[in-house]
Amino acid sequence: MDIRQLQYFVEVAKQRNFTKAANALHVSQPSISKMMKALEEELGVVLLDRSERKMELTEAGELVYGYATKVLQLMEGMSSSIAEIRNVERGRVKMGMMPTVGSFLLPNVIALFKKQYPGIDIEMKEYSAKLLEVQVEQGSVDLGLTVLPTDAEKFAAVPLVSEDVVAIAHQKHWLAGMDEVNLAQLKDEDFILFTEEYAIHDVVRQACMRSGFEPKVAYMSSLWDFVGEMVATQLGISLLPRSIVRRLNNSQLHTVNIASPVIDWQYALIYRKDSYLSHATRAFIDFVKQHLSP
Repeated sequence: MDIRQLQYFVEVAKQRNFTKAANALHVSQPSISKMMKALEEELGVVLLDRSERKMELTEAGELVYGYATKVLQLMEGMSSSIAEIRNVERGRVKMGMMPTVGSFLLPNVIALFKKQYPGIDIEMKEYSAKLLEVQVEQGSVDLGLTVLPTDAEKFAAVPLVSEDVVAIAHQKHWLAGMDEVNLAQLKDEDFILFTEEYAIHDVVRQACMRSGFEPKVAYMSSLWDFVGEMVATQLGISLLPRSIVRRLNNSQLHTVNIASPVIDWQYALIYRKDSYLSHATRAFIDFVKQHLSP
């Protein structure tokens, strides 16, 4: 068994398809098939169930996938460490972030960071908060820019700036005459929320439950600007972080502070506790702490 076999197997397990795995690895499909057959023969087990329309991992395949992923992560960590010894001024930071959060917090910080570390590349991808934790846990990204709380057993968190969550309503809604409101006063309202994969969905729902009611959800969306448009057409109210509300820029909307309970929206950088952090990643964390920590 060699590293290339593990690399091929992990990619096939991710893609659930030989052709897609071959394309991702820039090799031929027969090479992938031959390598997988050799790996199964060497281990004496079937790793891939090819009987169904969609390829699935067998029980042995799931086990090997877990170990193979860890081995490849260790190999990548070793390669990164050696590269840093050769030249500590170069590196790469792979970061995942929640939609809208990156554009709200990072552009100025990244611009300053690149001036100080021109040889460090930063790769950024957007994920919902829940999917982002999965990406960090699996090692697909080094860091996640998300909101607290996260799983403290799995992730180390660097708290950053925070902001409040506010209510928005149409200018003709009764809330338009209010500067602030208790959440309990909204128990009879129709709510327009983000979908369940977004952290704000759970935050709003839990805050409502603490105020003694289950929010009556009229609509859900994964698009923050669409949520704003639905409120602007009087289909309901919504609760959003203030930075998102500022971006809506809709004259039909009225913003109301939540007096009780105060809903904090705390941003943080997270990383897996048992993961190797490259020089570039550590430098980025320290830099962000200097510019965005409370």
